[in-house]
This record gives sequence, C-alpha cells and structure tokens, in this order.
Amino acid sequence: MRLLAGALSGLEFALPYLDGYVPLPPRLFTGLSSLTVAAAFGARIVAQKDFDNGK
Repeated sequence: MRLLAGALSGLEFALPYLDGYVPLPPRLFTGLSSLTVAAAFGARIVAQKDFDNGK
C-alpha cells in the first residue's frame, strides 16, 4: 500500500505540470486530477494505519 501511496502522490505532484501536454479536454483532465488527489489521500491514510507509532 505504501508503494501505491507513493506513486499516487508523485502523480498528484506531476499533474499540474502536465496540463497542456496531455491531449485531454480540460474538464476531463480536471476530473482525472481530482480523482488522483482523492485516491492519493485515501492511500496515504491507509498506509499510515500500517505503522505502530514506534511500538
């Protein structure tokens, strides 16, 4: 899960820089970007639950 969280976070970071280079309509690109942000958020929450807080 940590790998997925890292990949989605990297994609979340890169998407604003890809705007205009990816041949997608603006509304579709915005929707996909929003889904990526939401998925990255969820993956980070799940990945954080795997830690024992040092115990």
